[in-house]
Amino acid sequence: MGDDIDRGLLNVTSEIGKLKAVLLHKPGKELERLTPEYLRQLLFDDIPWLKQMRIEHDEFAEVLRKRGAQVLYVEDLLAEIFENKQVKKNFIHDMLKQCKIDNPELHQIIFDNLNDRTPEELVEAAIGGLQKKEIEVSDREYSLTDYIEAQYPLYINPLPNLYFMRDPAAVMGNGISINSMYTDARRREPMLIKYIYDNHPLFNKDESPLWYDHTIPHSLEGGDMLVLSKEVVAIGCSERTSAQGIEMLARNLFSGMKELKEVVVVRIPPLRAFMHLDTVFTMVDYDKFTIYPGIQDRVEVYSLVRGKSGRINVIPEADLVDTLKRSLGIPSIKLIESGGGDAITAAREQWNDSTNTLAIAPGVVVTYSRNEASNEVLRKNGIEVVEIDGSELVRGRGGPRCMSMPLAREEI
Repeated sequence: MGDDIDRGLLNVTSEIGKLKAVLLHKPGKELERLTPEYLRQLLFDDIPWLKQMRIEHDEFAEVLRKRGAQVLYVEDLLAEIFENKQVKKNFIHDMLKQCKIDNPELHQIIFDNLNDRTPEELVEAAIGGLQKKEIEVSDREYSLTDYIEAQYPLYINPLPNLYFMRDPAAVMGNGISINSMYTDARRREPMLIKYIYDNHPLFNKDESPLWYDHTIPHSLEGGDMLVLSKEVVAIGCSERTSAQGIEMLARNLFSGMKELKEVVVVRIPPLRAFMHLDTVFTMVDYDKFTIYPGIQDRVEVYSLVRGKSGRINVIPEADLVDTLKRSLGIPSIKLIESGGGDAITAAREQWNDSTNTLAIAPGVVVTYSRNEASNEVLRKNGIEVVEIDGSELVRGRGGPRCMSMPLAREEI
């Protein structure tokens, strides 16, 4: 699955370098476990149509392949590492612990059921969830929890947000941040990536350092991480990414990325509509960014730079554009407003992730075709727009950037 790219040589030093390899997850059974009763708990506003969703996701993957990127799937990498019986056993134990299956008898029953499955079947349960009706329970004493939660249909919750691969982990430079998710619904996702990192040769730990670990209690999510250049990383301080997590990550990046000079922190309003920095602001070319109209006046900007003895100096900044020009060493920055700058159109298309563009080369982005006004204004500003359908994919509130985890980009 990962044989075609250099093993252990992850490399992302920009947002816009030609995409060479990317990690995706194709939506599956986990989306069929969504019910109206649990939508809010699982971070959805609606129930998507899985068949159409998979068609749209295949189109997305094919666009990336045609543009020269190798597409890997997290489910394939997991199945590969589960061929190792000890890795498989360790994973099941850790997953049941994370799912708080604390009753020893029940833990053993579920463990035996999952351990008897093929690697592919285990992956399906790890992502799609495990219903109680799938387990044949022999005579055992029921705990209070069993009685209280008798109506809840699952032992293991599904991971319907996993197709937004950007959030649980992010490659930065030659290393990877395996993130600590803000919501309970997504907290198991980084564990899947950590198992791949620990056990798959794609992630050679001697070559690919770990910048952040998902067991750290301070939340940090990949949608808030933008690698602007070898010297500058931007991180959103948002509803889902904490100031403490940013400082810990910055300290590790400064220690391990010698060329890194600055981490630009952009504090955005903690609203679901502005979930991550990349829902309101993305890089599309050397000096061009797409931005949600009006957000520029609602952010706070800070520069983090190396201090003495491993410390970090925090410098409040007055303006986002001025900070970017100075940090990137360019004379001007072009902000391309989504929705053509019209407040109503921008609000409508921002709900459909018009600013969540995925750059696949300098000045070339993938977007949803439904965001017509935003796509048109990008083209008027010299950006090549590659459109994909997203009528069902967008129901999870994420766009092409959200759905992709770049593993390697060409240097620019």
